[in-house]
Amino acid sequence: MNESLTPETIKGERSMSQGFVAQYAAEAALDTDGVASLMPSPGVALKETLGVIHEGKGVRVEFHEGDDSSVSITVFPIVYYGMIIPEVAWSIQERVKADVEKFTGLSVETVDVHVCGVILREEVSV
Repeated sequence: MNESLTPETIKGERSMSQGFVAQYAAEAALDTDGVASLMPSPGVALKETLGVIHEGKGVRVEFHEGDDSSVSITVFPIVYYGMIIPEVAWSIQERVKADVEKFTGLSVETVDVHVCGVILREEVSV
């Protein structure tokens, strides 16, 4: 009977740690110069309309199969007009990797950045 409880516990811990990792990654990305906001995925946007608060919106975290100590992170930023997008993306990658590894102890294998838009500084509304 104890064997049936183990997978549920592991799965529960993994989903919780995904939320924590996503929150750290989102905070690191938002603290990067040139990032206006993060674009939530359609699923997160739907959850928010239903009143469910989602930590780390605009970030997707995936644990590697069979290795709970390494993750891949995808960030969906909206960048300010006039910024050099490749430099902002590089800064996001470095900062997210450093912060997530520092605060979680996980190994970050990749940080992918998909810029979702460019806005003027006065248009921040997300």
